[in-house]
Amino acid sequence: MERLDHLEHLDRQLVDELAQVARETVRDELREQTRRQRRTAMLYAASGAVALYAGAALALAVGLALAIGLPGWAAALVTAVVLGAVAYALRGAARPSASRPTPEPPVHGAVPGAPGAGRKRGAADAVGKPPYPPAPPMPPAAPGAAGARLPRPQDAEPGTDTRHLP
Repeated sequence: MERLDHLEHLDRQLVDELAQVARETVRDELREQTRRQRRTAMLYAASGAVALYAGAALALAVGLALAIGLPGWAAALVTAVVLGAVAYALRGAARPSASRPTPEPPVHGAVPGAPGAGRKRGAADAVGKPPYPPAPPMPPAAPGAAGARLPRPQDAEPGTDTRHLP
């Protein structure tokens, strides 16, 4: 019995040693990956800073070129307006709402809710529901007419919301 206890102690020691080696290996790999990623991030940051200065130099060159035919203040103003318009256009292009398609009205004479009723597939089709409720299969009977009655929940089609029915 003592031999098994001794082996159990060796097993625990071996597991602890393997876990420590695995931790050290993972730690070393993470350090190396972090070192590479830090270097890449520094290179991207330096690239962005140099690009910013290049853009400023280009704006200065445009302003100086305009200053040949205009007073200095007017050339700077024109350059600022052009850069502002470019920034506004880039901001508008970056907005997600600018890329949303606008829903088209159905083709004249088409039945609303019918498949392919002259409308493009939009966000409502993505979830499987039309953008408006379907028309009833037959016109409702006039109140007080012969045979007219209120709909009952048991008369509804399966899958229909019956909370509003009496």
